[in-house]
Amino acid sequence: MLSNQVIGVVSLLATVGCYWANKRLYRRHPHPLLMPIVATPIVLIGLALLTHVSYPQYIAQTHWLVWLLGPTTVAFALPLYEHRGMLARHWMSIATGVVVASVVSIGTTVLLAHWFGLSDALQKGLAVRSVTTPFAIEAERVLGGPTDLAALFVLMTGVSGMLMGETVLRLLPRVRSKLAAGSLFGAAAHGAGVAKARQAGEVQAVVASLVMMIAGALNVLIAPWVRSLLF
Repeated sequence: MLSNQVIGVVSLLATVGCYWANKRLYRRHPHPLLMPIVATPIVLIGLALLTHVSYPQYIAQTHWLVWLLGPTTVAFALPLYEHRGMLARHWMSIATGVVVASVVSIGTTVLLAHWFGLSDALQKGLAVRSVTTPFAIEAERVLGGPTDLAALFVLMTGVSGMLMGETVLRLLPRVRSKLAAGSLFGAAAHGAGVAKARQAGEVQAVVASLVMMIAGALNVLIAPWVRSLLF
């Protein structure tokens, strides 16, 4: 019988190994379903089920990978600085988009969850689904909900937004602005959306990064107000 520490170390190695192999596979076969953010979690879940590894055993030695999301998010500041002139010219449009996206995301999510009769824990977890993970975890702590559940909803939202973003843009033929496309991915799919926006172009990636970070900070700041108003 393996100890929990050994299981944790093996889980860490399996996570890093699966991600590395998935990255190589995706470079050769760039299919949406083979994206590391999609395929790697599915493989890891399958391995955990086959080997009967519980979540506490898995997260014991892999939790620091989640912590690395914080520094990774801060690293997005570099391209923002390089394109500060463009951001200064369009700050009003970007700020408006962030506010509208945050209000619509939180409002519609909580109201629909309440309408379907979901528990308070699920409602609080869903409320931060459109915010990148480091900000979502902090906002969820303020709301008093389960941070693990919030992180799961963030991942699901990011993957869904990344996969459907291009389809939405095709259905909106009048939207041809690079700023609008970047804002859509950054507001709806956060980190995964930034990765997708980078494939479209540098401007889209910069705007998506900015929208993602501002929306995250805004959601953390308004979390106490959201808790008192909706919960």
